[in-house]
Amino acid sequence: MIRIKVLLILSLIFVSCSSKKSVIQTTRNGSNSSVSRNNSNSNNKSQTLESTPKVKITNDIILNYIQNYKGVAQTNMKTYGIPASIILGQALLESGYGTAPLCVQANNHFGIKCHKDWLGDSVHYDDDSIGECFRKYNNPTESFRDHAVFLTSGSRYSELFKLDTKDYKSWAKGLKDAGYATDPQYPAKLISLIERYQLYQYDDSGYSNKEVAKLSNSRKTNETERYVVSQGDTLYSISKKYNIPVEELKRQNNIFDNAISIGQTILILK
Repeated sequence: MIRIKVLLILSLIFVSCSSKKSVIQTTRNGSNSSVSRNNSNSNNKSQTLESTPKVKITNDIILNYIQNYKGVAQTNMKTYGIPASIILGQALLESGYGTAPLCVQANNHFGIKCHKDWLGDSVHYDDDSIGECFRKYNNPTESFRDHAVFLTSGSRYSELFKLDTKDYKSWAKGLKDAGYATDPQYPAKLISLIERYQLYQYDDSGYSNKEVAKLSNSRKTNETERYVVSQGDTLYSISKKYNIPVEELKRQNNIFDNAISIGQTILILK
């Protein structure tokens, strides 16, 4: 009888120890705000969150994603000069067609990492290395806008904006050459998606190529300033600081409501 009890106790201990699950670690404004990673195999990069089980990608899932985000892609093309087909294609690839943990958990549709200048919320997730820091957004629109700001800020991707906005093939190759992705097949995958789902149809923005280029170039002049939202900031207070109407500030930054978050980058076009 004693032997049976001992075996039962050992079995319960074994089950308890082997039931640990992989979770994502969330950081809010620089501090840990949720449970830490508890992974029985920290080298397994394919593990997903409990809340985002592996989803079988279907044609309907992809078409629904395109339908949901084609509008913001076209708006960002008009505002920043990035082809809508490229925006949608990258979003599809980087977000796992809207099903990847970073997309579902953190509204991060482009896999953009924190980098040194990020002051907003973040999550830690296994990617190229274990526990890498990725940006977390309040909504998908913020992620799409941050992707545009990421490409238009600095000189790394400046050569892309010399290309025709309807030349998605050169844009796809240029992104790889500029170091956006390490996968040697990245341009081919991007072009394949654009052509399979005819994403190039959304590159007809209603602007001529020269007009789009002019809009894009205006964001890379010395008259463009980046303001990082801090605690207590509102769109109204920022508009007063730079003497820019709130509605103009929203239009310049592709903001559709009055909500902004700490760490968010606001472009100031003077």
